[in-house]
Amino acid sequence: MLLNPHEYDPSHFDAETRRLLRATIDWFEQRGKAKLAEDYHARTFYADFLEFAGKEGLFSTFLTPAANAGGNPDKRWDTARVAALSEILGFYGLNYWYPWQVTILGLGPVWQSGNDVARKRAADALDAGGVGAFGLSEKDHGADIYSSDLVLTKDGDGYRATGSKYYIGNGNCARTVSVFGRIDGVEGPDQYVFFYADSEHPNYHVVKNVVPSQMYVAEFRLEDYPVHADDILHIGAEAFSAALNTVNIGKFNLCFGGIGMATHSLYEAITHAHNRVLYGKPVTNFPHVRREFVEAYARLTAMKLFSDRAVDYFRSAHAEDRRYLLFNPITKMKVTTEAQKVIGLVADVVAAKGFEADTYLAMSKNDIDGLPKLEGTVAVNLALIAKFMPAYLFAPQEYAPVGTRTDAADDEFLFRQGPARGLSKVRFHDWKTAYAGAAHIPNVALFTEQAGYLVKLLTEAAPDEAQQADLDFGLALTELFTLIVYGQLILEQAEITGLDEEVVDQIFAVLVQDFSAAAVDLNGKASSTEAQQAIALAALRKPVVDAERFENVWTRVRELSGVYAMHP
Repeated sequence: MLLNPHEYDPSHFDAETRRLLRATIDWFEQRGKAKLAEDYHARTFYADFLEFAGKEGLFSTFLTPAANAGGNPDKRWDTARVAALSEILGFYGLNYWYPWQVTILGLGPVWQSGNDVARKRAADALDAGGVGAFGLSEKDHGADIYSSDLVLTKDGDGYRATGSKYYIGNGNCARTVSVFGRIDGVEGPDQYVFFYADSEHPNYHVVKNVVPSQMYVAEFRLEDYPVHADDILHIGAEAFSAALNTVNIGKFNLCFGGIGMATHSLYEAITHAHNRVLYGKPVTNFPHVRREFVEAYARLTAMKLFSDRAVDYFRSAHAEDRRYLLFNPITKMKVTTEAQKVIGLVADVVAAKGFEADTYLAMSKNDIDGLPKLEGTVAVNLALIAKFMPAYLFAPQEYAPVGTRTDAADDEFLFRQGPARGLSKVRFHDWKTAYAGAAHIPNVALFTEQAGYLVKLLTEAAPDEAQQADLDFGLALTELFTLIVYGQLILEQAEITGLDEEVVDQIFAVLVQDFSAAAVDLNGKASSTEAQQAIALAALRKPVVDAERFENVWTRVRELSGVYAMHP
């Protein structure tokens, strides 16, 4: 289940996809770990990677929808292979995943646009090896698109744009820059606009890189930048929706970047720890070390299961099935924070080794905290998740089964998602079905009991009006809800893949502990009532302990020692 570059052969993909994924791995492996670390610590811009990607047509093949592919059957927007490449790039470091990720974001408003001239321009730029950038955030407002200070003023048949953008990845070199602004003198939603800009235009000024990193996260400024009809991507409420829908498409890949980083870190840590002797014993003989490794493995496996299953819902989405809108913020928030935990656990085991300049772990420890913060914050995503809670828990709807989606199809619905509203009306299949199917697994049964206490709290001690306005209380409540959704997709994917039930049990031993910790947190909130506190504390459980199961899962982890090491 875990990515191993030495044995990677994604036979479920078509020949050209397999070739490009393998070529990407080979480029990194031939370049070697020493060069990876050297460039990281020297903060060397990744021009060589962009050159490789352009030469191979990597971004062009994977990020051009079929409608703009010019008849090339290998070009399509296929979320399964986008996810696969995101994981590979994360495996070699956040700095290589990042230019790919922000190119995806930059293309989002273009591929959602009906402007055929702009669409062809973007496709041609990709063919030429270009990258994209998403010009949304500003220094003083962040991603608060209601408050944009980049203003377009009327100029004959077009406009002149003036203003700055901040935190813009690839903003130094992107040939496709989707810029969000507002039209001077227009009020309400009609003022919003997305337009196409090019970093090589003389009225486009790169100010600086705002981060001390290989990544170029630009501040750029437009001064009387000419915007013609052929540059306009969206106007009005459509521009607002394009911004949010682009986030739905692009930020999904945060989870796969985190999975890649955590996987590489685990390989490096177990290989080091299992071959290191302290006090006359291998480090991995110590019980606390084994516990940390088993927990890291369980969390990483769960991340992979949830995210792979979420791909299926993205690819099968349509106007009457938008379940992906819940799974997306969970990948952005939950999976990325789980990556933090995995890397933290293995770093705790290897201790001083994880600070050495020639280790991957030194890089991943430094970078992993960025992933949960690349789209708002954990709180922003929890608040979004909360909108789905009533329909998910209490109003299930029948849907046709969603199968595994690794077919070579173009996911064109993602670029016609429609207005970014009505989240509370999205319906879901019955979450209890997946749990019932795994009820014979001890810790799944225990976690199902805990989930019932959240339902009990919401029905018997529901938050009052003041608590509903209390974001701190609401976030604690949503953390419990998130764990239920997370567990559901883990179980669905475990059944699809035939994962050993001992591993599933170990995963849910972790989730039982997490639910208990979140329930304690809810109990301690300033506004929690006595009734809510009683229900929260009643949900506390100790995971079912099974020494044989633990030992068998530990054996899986131990056998990863020496399985992968990056070419020197």
